[in-house]
Amino acid sequence: QVQLVESGGGLIQAGGSLRLSCAASGRTFSYYAMGWFRQAPGKEREFVAAIAWLDSRIYYADSVKGRFTFSRDNAKNTVYLQMNSLKPEDTAVYYCAAHFRGAGTSSYKAYDYWGQGTQVTVSS
Repeated sequence: QVQLVESGGGLIQAGGSLRLSCAASGRTFSYYAMGWFRQAPGKEREFVAAIAWLDSRIYYADSVKGRFTFSRDNAKNTVYLQMNSLKPEDTAVYYCAAHFRGAGTSSYKAYDYWGQGTQVTVSS
C-alpha cells in the first residue's frame, strides 16, 4: 500500500507561485506513476499533470502547460508541483495520486491511491 500526504496549499494572489509537495510512504514508490488532479466546488475532478513510472515522461493539462512544473525525487519518495502565474481559475483542492506501473494517464479512475488533498485559493 501507498499513503500519500499533500502539503503546500494556501491563499495567494493572482500571478503568484506555490509549490505543492506529496510525500509517499512505502518502499516501491519508484514503481508508481504519479499524478496531480484538482477539483473545484461543483466541478468534476480534473487532470493537472502526471509522470510515468518507467521513463518519467511528464504530461500536462493544456490549462497549466507552461505555468506548472511537475517533478519527482525518488530518494525522498516525494513529488512536487511548482505552480507559477497562478490564476483565480486554478482555485481548487489539489490531490496527488499513485498508479502502480502506470504510464501517466490523465484518467483519474486509473489511479490506485489518493492523498487527502490540499486547498489552493487564488484571489483576483
